[in-house]
Amino acid sequence: MKDSIGSTAGKIWSYLDENGESSITALKKNLELRPDQATMAIGWLAREDKLRFVTKGKSVKISINN
Repeated sequence: MKDSIGSTAGKIWSYLDENGESSITALKKNLELRPDQATMAIGWLAREDKLRFVTKGKSVKISINN
């Protein structure tokens, strides 16, 4: 399970690096992730202070924390 979370975190990181800011919904759709996969991987990256979160209306946008 831990390897799967790390792998998914890498996919999310690469997607954000290539495409910039994204919503969680768009990440799940574009990377074909299950909701639990996305949530755990985003949490992993957030814990490592790798992501920036911005609330825009009802949506939360995620980008790489530079």
